[in-house]
Amino acid sequence: MASVVVATITIALKTLAWWVTDSVGLLSDAMESLVNLASAVFGLVMVTIAARPADDDHPYGHHKAEYFSSGFEGILIIVAALGIVWTAGQRLLDPQPLEQVGWGLALSVASSALNGLLAWVMFRAAKEHRSIALEADARHLVTDVWTSAGVVAGIALVQVTGWLWLDPVVAIGVALNILKEGFHLIWRSTQGLMDEAVEPEVMATIEQTLAGFAHKRGDTEIIRFDHVSTRKAGQRRFVDLHMHMPSGWTLGRAAAVRTSVEQALMSAVPGLRASIQLLPSDVEAHFYDEADLK
Repeated sequence: MASVVVATITIALKTLAWWVTDSVGLLSDAMESLVNLASAVFGLVMVTIAARPADDDHPYGHHKAEYFSSGFEGILIIVAALGIVWTAGQRLLDPQPLEQVGWGLALSVASSALNGLLAWVMFRAAKEHRSIALEADARHLVTDVWTSAGVVAGIALVQVTGWLWLDPVVAIGVALNILKEGFHLIWRSTQGLMDEAVEPEVMATIEQTLAGFAHKRGDTEIIRFDHVSTRKAGQRRFVDLHMHMPSGWTLGRAAAVRTSVEQALMSAVPGLRASIQLLPSDVEAHFYDEADLK
């Protein structure tokens, strides 16, 4: 919600800056802020959906909705970048003098300061809630700050050198930079939708926790784990594994150990959901389908 409000304010400031200066660089900056607003609104909707509890139609929850936000934002960034390149190309062929540069730069710097502050807050929130939608919006805001910095530097150089062609060249450079960020966000979202494995540090925590429960008696493994597979979906992390134990144990004893392992895993990794299949020590489950091996 804060992102929506700040994006609205920065659009007004940057559009005014472009209007008073007629700088295509500042126009490109204002266009990216318009993308910020659309992304923030869509992100707000997706985060709201992702927060819904699991239901009959979505037993694993709605967490993947955040990836749609990231992908949508990446697409909007690419479209804005292409629009900037087109506009800057026209201005490069027909350079125009800049007007009221002081006011324009002041408005641009003020809007960048707002974006920078919001990005810092959103990065903290994204880390706390493990939200790719918030992280995507924060990264976009950082890109916007660098865009504004490049535009301001370009306009300052135009004033010092008198080279009017610098203004559209800076705008094209800005567009290429945000194109890179757009493709990065789309890649991140596709990886999430493809059930990507959890982060290496999370996997290390899972393995360390399981090692604390593994038990040997001489050369014989009393409790062991195998076929550990993980995936992530928005804020959630999932792990599935097999736990082998002596076939002579009662079901109650085996279930009690499994419960302890599940609780330890979910305590070690906030937001993790563990699913453990119990098996006797001398039994190996068929983990892969024959069709998957072809």
